[in-house]
Amino acid sequence: MLAGCAKEAPKQPEQEQKVDFPTQDLAGIVQWGAGGGTDTISRAITPLAEKYLGRTIVMQNKTGATGAIATQFVYDQKADGHTLLFGAENPQLYQVMDISKLTYKDFEPVILTGYETAVIVVPADSKFNNIHDLLDEAKANPGKIKLGTTGPGGLPFVVASFLKTVSEVEFNQIPFDGDGPVLTALLGGHVEVTIVKMSIADEMYKAGKIKVISAITDKPMEGVDVAAIGQEIPAYNKYLPWGLFYGVFVKKETPEETKQILKDAFRKAFEEEQFQSFLKGRYITPLGTSGKEAEEFLDNWQSVSAWLLYDAGGAPISPEKFGIKRVE
Repeated sequence: MLAGCAKEAPKQPEQEQKVDFPTQDLAGIVQWGAGGGTDTISRAITPLAEKYLGRTIVMQNKTGATGAIATQFVYDQKADGHTLLFGAENPQLYQVMDISKLTYKDFEPVILTGYETAVIVVPADSKFNNIHDLLDEAKANPGKIKLGTTGPGGLPFVVASFLKTVSEVEFNQIPFDGDGPVLTALLGGHVEVTIVKMSIADEMYKAGKIKVISAITDKPMEGVDVAAIGQEIPAYNKYLPWGLFYGVFVKKETPEETKQILKDAFRKAFEEEQFQSFLKGRYITPLGTSGKEAEEFLDNWQSVSAWLLYDAGGAPISPEKFGIKRVE
């Protein structure tokens, strides 16, 4: 060793810096009002996620404009992960419905919790016992069967668009102000068929007041003795799985490390038995996805629903304008 030369100290491995998040309580912004489906599922998973985040999530309902008020509010906040959007499927249709320029492409899916299965229901004494009975009658008498809806863009309208596209059937659609009035009209004989979420139909189904003749899904539902439309008619499977979904979102520009902390916390909350029991009790099909898998689900849902709405006259702007491709 040459004189005067000090021995170089060995290099220490670089320490990973721990992200300091969350640094305060979080805000949870719900697109819909208290007591609705989005609110209920959001408040079911939130206390479980708080355990893993070590902070409180202060829930707020910001209603209006089909969820666009809440969506815009979260988009306008800092991209630091402290403001979360608890939402449903609606932003994926904002562009074609001319409601907002925002979609879930402007957000990162922290987790998609699950989707509700739509079911086709008829009165208990209806002559329709399965999906084939209904479709055969609709083909024989186009536009004659009275189908209760909640208006353009609502669940019955979209599913009727499915049936029109795949099975080439038309119904006489009669609009009502919500699921409750539709089911009342069904029981009163004012309409012959409607489409609702299974969680809405459950009480009347168990009481024997209605029959569930088909589920808009590709596999059987637990706890309900009804055939999946994708199994009965395979042509529907290219549009499935499909349903009214729920999720937790954060601004796309949020730092990756912060997004991962949120994803980990909500994933653990999702996996807890308490939350899984909640989903099962409400006929919600678990998803539990984030990242690329969640984005693919969102894109497919948008493609299916936007084009079905537009083709059926329920959306004023073509999905093509926004680069939304048809499902082939």
